[in-house]
Amino acid sequence: MDFVDTHTHLYLDEFNEDRSTVVENAIRAGVGRMMLPNIDSATVLPMLSLCDAYPENCFPMIGLHPTSVKENYKDELAAMECWLLDRKFYAIGECGIDLYWDKTFATEQEFVFRHHIDLARAYDLPLIVHIRESFNEVIKILKDVNKPDLRGIFHCFSGSVEQAKQAIGLGFSLGLGGVITFKNNKMQETLKHIGTEHLLLETDAPFLAPVPYRGKRNEPSYIPLVAEKVAEIKGISVEEVARVTTENALRLFTNLRA
Repeated sequence: MDFVDTHTHLYLDEFNEDRSTVVENAIRAGVGRMMLPNIDSATVLPMLSLCDAYPENCFPMIGLHPTSVKENYKDELAAMECWLLDRKFYAIGECGIDLYWDKTFATEQEFVFRHHIDLARAYDLPLIVHIRESFNEVIKILKDVNKPDLRGIFHCFSGSVEQAKQAIGLGFSLGLGGVITFKNNKMQETLKHIGTEHLLLETDAPFLAPVPYRGKRNEPSYIPLVAEKVAEIKGISVEEVARVTTENALRLFTNLRA
């Protein structure tokens, strides 16, 4: 089976001791493509170094995470634009709005998110959207922008059927990770009403490991566990989940070659 992990932070310090082993374990598990979003300007070089070491397996994305939007956000955006002129990236993000940790820079987060939307359109790249405690705010902005050429992923989606339909209606796919394996997660019910053509698999490693590794470090090699849960909920085979979600990823990341 062939899987794509559409969201993993393998360049972070949590993998310093065994990063190569983690990548190789993922490849052996069938996760041959891993999409890496940076967090801010400080994480770009570590991310690119890993992608250069595994050019067939690790693919960089570029953005400014909403929790990294601080007083220096204009400098961060300028650095991001310089990188876009210098290197090939496969998506814009992780970006969006986060109202869970800190609302101090909520206004700046909206400005930065809109800037990311402009860049995604200018470079014809998918938008990787962070929506923690901010689904309504993100949807409002996307509807306000109202650009049918926008596409991307609602990262770590765990909302209602109505929210899922709103995201899909705006041209976005839903990123499913370890959270879907958690007991009584509401996304398990939502997923019953959403077609597989709208689904993508992700880990958000090192965060949000699926059962039975919940609370431990997450890894891309755990993607098959997420696929197994999706297959169980949808009443289809794991092989079908792998096939469809990989096709969805290749269709979304148009410059990602099979």
